Amino acid sequence: MIGRQGALPWRLPRDMRRFKALTIGHAVIMGRRTFETLERPLPQRLNIVLTRDQTYRRPGIEIVHSLDEALGRAEGDREVFVVGGEEIYRAALDRAHRIYLTVVHAVVDGDTFFPEFDTEEWHLEEDAWHSADKRHGFAYSFRLYLRRARLE
Repeated sequence: MIGRQGALPWRLPRDMRRFKALTIGHAVIMGRRTFETLERPLPQRLNIVLTRDQTYRRPGIEIVHSLDEALGRAEGDREVFVVGGEEIYRAALDRAHRIYLTVVHAVVDGDTFFPEFDTEEWHLEEDAWHSADKRHGFAYSFRLYLRRARLE
């Protein structure tokens, strides 16, 4: 589960710092609803917003209407980040080479989910556990999955 009513159902400052460190200087691809949950475009990143709405315009972002178009706008970036939401993750997962995943070790109600993926296709490269503390209400893990080579 990755969201509830258009928001994150937890507050994990270390996760936000990690997200920022990973994505600064890179293109971030997101859906319109995800973008609208932000206060403004993410600074120091190329913000690419995928929407079906042909009339959608906002300052500081690149508007695209397909994943191929989004990836084209990000061409030349050594690492492009898909940052949500559910539908965009689902569309991009088959093309991904890495998954930076934060797993929150709690049962929380929500309405938005990261798509299931076949762990046989991925190698768990990193798995860093963090305990709950006064700033982090839940225990969580930072995981990095690398796609295993596909046989052609």
